Amino acid sequence: MTFISVLMSMLPKIILDRAEKLTESSSINLFQQIKFTPINVSFTPSPIQTSYAVVGEKQPPIILLHGFDSSLLEFRRLIPFLSKNHQVWVLDLLGFGFTHRQSSLEYSPNTIKSHLYQFWQTMIQKPVILIGASMGGATAIDFCLTYPETVEKLVLLDSGGLTKHPIVGKFLFPPLGFLATEFLRNLKVRQSISEMAYFDRKLAHEDALTCAALHLECDYWNKALIAFSKSGGYGCFASELSTIKQPSLTIWGENDKILGLKPANKFQELIPDNKLIWVKNCGHVPHLEKPEITSNYILDFANT
Repeated sequence: MTFISVLMSMLPKIILDRAEKLTESSSINLFQQIKFTPINVSFTPSPIQTSYAVVGEKQPPIILLHGFDSSLLEFRRLIPFLSKNHQVWVLDLLGFGFTHRQSSLEYSPNTIKSHLYQFWQTMIQKPVILIGASMGGATAIDFCLTYPETVEKLVLLDSGGLTKHPIVGKFLFPPLGFLATEFLRNLKVRQSISEMAYFDRKLAHEDALTCAALHLECDYWNKALIAFSKSGGYGCFASELSTIKQPSLTIWGENDKILGLKPANKFQELIPDNKLIWVKNCGHVPHLEKPEITSNYILDFANT
């Protein structure tokens, strides 16, 4: 079965149609490499069809974790550099991206972590270099603290994990939850957020917007987002960071307008074996804005 027939059977036609608008080669290549695998988890009897891609062969493997309301396409520009030296796995976290959602499922940090562990156990089964961007950084921290045997090294890219999730998320009852997600669905809103994430706003072009919006047409997208927000999302791991034993690297854009600069210094202060690197002329997404520079920092750290 070709990748086209696999995607046609697993994704709504509207996503396939809109993917035709992709123009950047890295976006097209990664979309074409998306696969699905059923992952069994303890909190639902039905396997979760999980979207992922794997590129490269060299060990140790790398896992990339995307940010809030994003997808694996977020790493389209970083993967080509990393995969020359490592086997790179990228997947859509439970409740996000193209991974299938179930209407009655709980979407919370605990179920996300459990699903990620089952994916690792099913597909990889080797200690990995775990890389998380923004909310994916909080996911990576949570995973590393819970399953330390699975993580060889930890990399945080303008990471969450030091700020509390807005309490308003717990009150996203209908119709407020629906209205909030419809606000996020608006392409003008997403474009504005994208522009804020970059230092060079020209990089927030049409291809970037298409990548950021493709997963919005997945079934139960809004219900999963509301459920995750009502769970409280990721809290602050400050009191637990001192227990991280893995060598860690924090990469941070000097012009991050989403999280600011204070969390970067806090990670440096609280994680025992951590190196902080600042990326010049870069906003919240160094893996998208400065992919070659970011990959060089990661590869140097991986080979140390």
